[in-house]
Amino acid sequence: MRFRPCIDLHHGKVVQIVGGSLDERSAASLRTNFVSTRAPDDYARLYRDAQLPGGHVISLGGGNQSAALAALCAWPLGMQYGGGVNPDNAPHYLDAGASHVIVTSYVFSAGRIDADRLAQLVKRVGRERLVLDLSCRKREGRYYVVTDRWQTFTEQEVNAALLERLGDNCAEFLVHGVDVEGLKQGIEEELIVLLGEHSPLPVTYAGGVSRLADLDRVQGLGQGRVDLTIGSALDIFGGTVAFAEVLAWQAQQQ
Repeated sequence: MRFRPCIDLHHGKVVQIVGGSLDERSAASLRTNFVSTRAPDDYARLYRDAQLPGGHVISLGGGNQSAALAALCAWPLGMQYGGGVNPDNAPHYLDAGASHVIVTSYVFSAGRIDADRLAQLVKRVGRERLVLDLSCRKREGRYYVVTDRWQTFTEQEVNAALLERLGDNCAEFLVHGVDVEGLKQGIEEELIVLLGEHSPLPVTYAGGVSRLADLDRVQGLGQGRVDLTIGSALDIFGGTVAFAEVLAWQAQQQ
């Protein structure tokens, strides 16, 4: 298991939001935990200097292109990119420095996996540079992939069958526990166990981390097979978990 850093962008600024509150139909719904005065590429260089590859730059809506490209250029091949990715623009982000592109809504069309769209993506970028985002919310005791800024439930349950089905088409999975994202009140333990038991590929979980001990908790629940992103809880994003202590934890694992 390893720690994976993040850079979330909204209107060109590095932010941390409460999951599921970003609805472009209603700007008033947005709940923001943190807005940084630091440039996105500053964070990319911070992660580069700390030798933390495999994190992600996520564009939350429009107005983020310059900021995203600056972050990717600051650490070529060091971070993945997600946000509105499709077969036409994916090569642009890879050429700009992204190690992988991250895709959700384009593949999950009309509530289901669109096999033709997924095939187009794989053909255009190669499965080895594609990450599928299976961020999900719980409904009736089960986790379902959500799209459109986490507003829309699909029919696709996150389970062993889905992970196995998609495993031949990408290099990794990224999974936010949307119901707890940004709340800093506890991780989705059941989801992490599921990912640790059934993901055939590297998988990164995000959502709900509140303390340094959650790193050990995720490592145990995920059998050492689930990587972890920490956002709002980190002190570099206004939280109380010290980035320096996360680095020390990571160094111990190595």
